[in-house]
Amino acid sequence: MQIGVLIFPDMDQMDFTGPFEVLARLPQANVHVIWKDLTPLLDVFGLILTPTATLDTAPPLDVLVVPGGVGQLPLMDDEVVLAWLRARSAEARYILSVCTGALTLGAAGVLRGRRATTHWNSFHLLPYFGAIPQDARVVVDGNLVSTAGVSAGIDGGLRLAAILKGDAVAQRIQLEMQYAPEPPFAAGTPALAPESILATAREKVKPLTAARLAAAQRAAARLNVPAASQT
Repeated sequence: MQIGVLIFPDMDQMDFTGPFEVLARLPQANVHVIWKDLTPLLDVFGLILTPTATLDTAPPLDVLVVPGGVGQLPLMDDEVVLAWLRARSAEARYILSVCTGALTLGAAGVLRGRRATTHWNSFHLLPYFGAIPQDARVVVDGNLVSTAGVSAGIDGGLRLAAILKGDAVAQRIQLEMQYAPEPPFAAGTPALAPESILATAREKVKPLTAARLAAAQRAAARLNVPAASQT
């Protein structure tokens, strides 16, 4: 099984390493870490990530994984990446988007008419790509599996593992990882977080949110998404 993960500068590494931890454990899995070149790059907090294949050299993929993070913003206008995503999405058996990786897929036209989710702070942008927003941690629509923010990539990876190899294999992987979260706070979603914490979090990323909105609007114009569908 050929699994390809798109990485890029200033991404959120857990969007990649969370599902990687799951999918790399699948029987006969070969994971390819893909970018434009093979030069090591840094995630948004400085972790070094090393591609193993380029957009041109990656083999045909059974599974395409598209992470998110701050660095996905320029990808929404990068036609080289968007064209690659369109082509690979059309060929892959399954697509897994993590966090704001959904926005990149959306800008490529992959989400039109499909149910999807993404990070809570970008959830309102999904209609700009013709997507049908569904507020859930993991959403499965045909061969598209999308997840909410960052840590939800582990859940999406397990859901995809079950689809690919059955519940028993996915449960074995979950047990091997001892994935049984017991967070110290009930603050992991906007509905649960204290209002002051939510306000601070929104204010921190306000410029990024505005930039993503502008990129989503440009994508909507390219994709000819009707204005009535963008709300």
